Amino acid sequence: MSYGGSKGWKSYSRAPLAVRATVALAITLAFLLIPAFGDQWAYSHLYRARLYDLDWAMALRATGTLYVWIPVALIIWLVQRERDAALAKRRALLVLGSPVLAGLLCEVMKLLIRRERPDVDAGSWVFRAWSDHAFSTAGLATPSSHTMVAFGAATMLARMYPRARWVFYVLAWGCGATRVLSHGHYLSDVTFGALLGWAVGWGVWMQWGAVGSGESAKSDA
Repeated sequence: MSYGGSKGWKSYSRAPLAVRATVALAITLAFLLIPAFGDQWAYSHLYRARLYDLDWAMALRATGTLYVWIPVALIIWLVQRERDAALAKRRALLVLGSPVLAGLLCEVMKLLIRRERPDVDAGSWVFRAWSDHAFSTAGLATPSSHTMVAFGAATMLARMYPRARWVFYVLAWGCGATRVLSHGHYLSDVTFGALLGWAVGWGVWMQWGAVGSGESAKSDA
């Protein structure tokens, strides 16, 4: 079983390069530059002290780590291997591979963008010089790695189990929300990370997950 969007994606993939580039640019601007205008407001108004002392906040943050997705991938493999060993292995690798790739891409983007975290200058943007720890992402904010990893996993799971897709995306957005509320990231870090994580998950699925109608028919079985 599949859900809406496949026909739209096929139409987009067949469109002229100029059209696809324009659409991609517009989406990027929507998820990075437009939310950036709200960074200062979000920093000033959306804050919860000691947020991660709360169990629910820590649980949501954890969805942006491999500590969650490694056991999830293992569970998928263990549960499905007797029914279809090859499919179980592929799905486990996809669920693990998507957030891993999202996390790696995020580290590269942080090195290129080099924006510091919000608390460095009370919510004002500060960019690290290339002469300062050129190849270290420690303390860099853009995009949010937790959000990107969470969306990489959520997008893959949403493709595999479409009936539960809203659960996966709520968890991913919840992870991103905690990063803003804790002053760990700017609002635009989270929206940009969500876009990139979704793009990685979708790309991995289209390349290795969508193997034909037989796979779709088994989705969400």
